[in-house]
Amino acid sequence: MIDGVTVDRRDAIKSAALAALGLAAPLPASAAPAQSLPPAPAARRGLDNQRIADLGDGTFLNPVLSGDRPDPAILKDGKDYYLTFSSFESYPGLLIWHSRDLVNWCPRKPALHRNIGSVWAVSLEKHKGRYYLYIPVKASPQNDTFVIWADHIDGPWSDPVPLGLPNHIDPCHAVGEDGSRWLFLSGGDRVRLSDDGLSLAGPVEHVYDPWRYPDEWDVEGFAPEGPKIHRVGKWFYMLTAVGGTAGPPTGHMVIAARSKSIHGPWEQHPGNPLVRTTDIREGWWSRGHASLVEAPDGSWWSLYHGFENGFWTLGRQCLLDPIEWTADGWFHMKGGDLSQPLPKPKGGQALPHGMALSDQFATLQLGTKWSFFRPAPDEAARVRVADNTLFLKGKGLAPSTGSPLLLIAGDTSYQFECDIELAPGATAGLVLFYDDKLYAGLGFDAQRFVTHQYGMERGRPANPHGATMRIRVTNRRHIISYHTSGDGGKTWVKFDRGMEVSGYHHNVRGGFLMLRPGLYAAGPGETKFRNFKFTALEP
Repeated sequence: MIDGVTVDRRDAIKSAALAALGLAAPLPASAAPAQSLPPAPAARRGLDNQRIADLGDGTFLNPVLSGDRPDPAILKDGKDYYLTFSSFESYPGLLIWHSRDLVNWCPRKPALHRNIGSVWAVSLEKHKGRYYLYIPVKASPQNDTFVIWADHIDGPWSDPVPLGLPNHIDPCHAVGEDGSRWLFLSGGDRVRLSDDGLSLAGPVEHVYDPWRYPDEWDVEGFAPEGPKIHRVGKWFYMLTAVGGTAGPPTGHMVIAARSKSIHGPWEQHPGNPLVRTTDIREGWWSRGHASLVEAPDGSWWSLYHGFENGFWTLGRQCLLDPIEWTADGWFHMKGGDLSQPLPKPKGGQALPHGMALSDQFATLQLGTKWSFFRPAPDEAARVRVADNTLFLKGKGLAPSTGSPLLLIAGDTSYQFECDIELAPGATAGLVLFYDDKLYAGLGFDAQRFVTHQYGMERGRPANPHGATMRIRVTNRRHIISYHTSGDGGKTWVKFDRGMEVSGYHHNVRGGFLMLRPGLYAAGPGETKFRNFKFTALEP
């Protein structure tokens, strides 16, 4: 019993685990005796056995897009919905997703091909028939916000144009009642845009002081960010994230304000915060960065991101929450902790959801399936496909210096495997990669294995297979095992070293990334990869 509140053994164990990561387990906001929350139902399975949101019975189960899908930027364009996310150090980046019912999403094409820095929360807009992406980046020697535009959602997109905003992140394009164009920015600031939206037309000005949470709440920091402006009826509504993006699961939250003019004044929502995790047992942690969107049936919904309970390693995933308008012109979120099925929006069309992560390398799917980590300008020249084989030129000496080729996995357990044929003198393998300082995996050269642990190269036992082998990596709820095969997967030998990777995430390393499966090749020549197979495993 803690301060008169009963805590069961499971909660105590989880509290101890979180304490080891520098977190304290919050008790329910009511400080009432702890009650068991309903168990999460089983997800429906799709391509490669990956979980999908649509349960096929008129309901859906969050996340609507699993894996690292942070800072959702959504655009309603007639009957179509387009969605993209922060892509950080991954290029090609800003993959556009398409839906007609808000639950089933299919990938289209990436919008950003040139490395301009670490891409944070963008704004995706359509204005007078043209599509715009406003893109904040963390970069050296200076941060900035760029704009790109296209006349079709699939591009071609223009080359990025810097706007000269080094001190702000998270732009949101908004059009005033007088037709003026603006970017609302982090910290309650805004700046006017030129009529064409491609340059600034005035200084940055402070226009909004966000609602502040009670001092005793456990948060990462105030950090007002992610403003989203929506004009509905006679009101402009501004949704903002405060409390920090990660850190304590209770930190990140959604607040709202409204004004009858784009120029203010802004009235705080009387129900702030609209979304906040208050109990460590909830299904989703650190929920925030919300947008509003109208469904095909006229109902209204919010898209935001959150960390899955216990799986910071999967990054921030995309969540869909129903909202309800009230008689006073405000709205509130209705989905609770989002761990249970919810009725789907009605109407629209269910597009084929997601994409297979398995790859026979018939085509090169850069920017949709695969992306490079922090690529050089000529990185795409390293990779080609022919005869159902991916040819990857070696780079650097290890994954840390070699810009590995990565994909986004959205399940809590999975395995992936691939045939690898080394170029003479090369080293290659499979990795679970957070960033260049934190990764795990198994590689080999013609004589020895190389184990990657904690972002370092460690044991090098003898390799009995020579220059060609098939490697399998299994990630079962953070427990990692490796198997190797010298006969193309007919027989397998378990590798005598395993790992536990639950700490490979932002609260340990920073960077807001996720632990991604992938391939790497180091040293000379072109290493060949064939028959990449991904399978999500039941939890």
